[in-house]
Amino acid sequence: MAEPGGNSNGSGPGTGGSRVDAQLYLHPQTLARLGTLELRAKMVVEGVMSGQHRSPYHGFSVEFAQHRPYVAGDDIRHLDWKVYGRSDKLHLKQYQQETNLDLIVMVDSSGSMGYGSRLFSEASGAGAKSNPRGGVEWTKFDHATAVGAAISYMALRQGDRVGLAVYADEVRAMLKRSSAQGQWRQIVGALSTQPVDAPTDIGRVVDQVIAKLNNRCLIVLISDLYVDPAAYRSALARVRHRRHDMIVMQVIDRTERSFDLTEMAPFEGLEGEGRLRVDPRSIRATYREVFEEHMEEIEQITRSFGFDLQHINTHSWLGPPLASFIARRNAQIKRSKFG
Repeated sequence: MAEPGGNSNGSGPGTGGSRVDAQLYLHPQTLARLGTLELRAKMVVEGVMSGQHRSPYHGFSVEFAQHRPYVAGDDIRHLDWKVYGRSDKLHLKQYQQETNLDLIVMVDSSGSMGYGSRLFSEASGAGAKSNPRGGVEWTKFDHATAVGAAISYMALRQGDRVGLAVYADEVRAMLKRSSAQGQWRQIVGALSTQPVDAPTDIGRVVDQVIAKLNNRCLIVLISDLYVDPAAYRSALARVRHRRHDMIVMQVIDRTERSFDLTEMAPFEGLEGEGRLRVDPRSIRATYREVFEEHMEEIEQITRSFGFDLQHINTHSWLGPPLASFIARRNAQIKRSKFG
């Protein structure tokens, strides 16, 4: 499956002309499954171009919205004479303008995203043995890259503008919003060449991103969300205050959740927490309890702001769960609009 406006290979900025095969992260069948779906925003978006999404600004375009009373000076071409015949009152027809969605994809490249317990060769759409950083594991960041590439693909197929922010303790790489040919190659290339290290600062990053947004956008946050819940709540509050919509994709490795390790071994924090020798069997029950409590708190915070959250398992194929999530979200949006 070719990318929007190009081929299946991508090259990122600053890579010296090297090319990154997009199929490392996305199987053509995944793109085929997602290519028939529409990515929508819950809020009414503010766009300026012709597209698929309703604008908050009424105009005189294709789809009828409502009537309003005639006011002296209005264009009489839009008078509804049938209403006048029934009520003897002048009313104008108003229509919904159609606008493009602006999508911002935020991908976490902090140290914890470098963990993986699945071989890259098993997960890669191209069957490659290692990721572009030389690792043989399919990490959470690799899976986040696949999610980000897939979501971007959907939006660009719709003619929408897509921008990218790769972050850890600050925004490390950013691509301006564009629907131009080659934008998908830029996104895949930028994601493929990022280092995965450093701690996370969700509050600082969100402030940096939304400071650059002068209109309401759909933000897709892709992360394991190993963050302080209070800081996360504060960051989402600022997103909501600016009236953006958000989808949160929480990427978790299966082993992190099951903790089905059996041998004593040193456990090393990936964001500077140090090393600790642990017998997994002795702490498994407590670990699982704390882990699930954190997952539940993150989900509760996300949904309290009206945002959607989807758990993504790095050991599962991306296409079916992502397609199911988008279809379910679109159905909910449709029900809320039409009662």
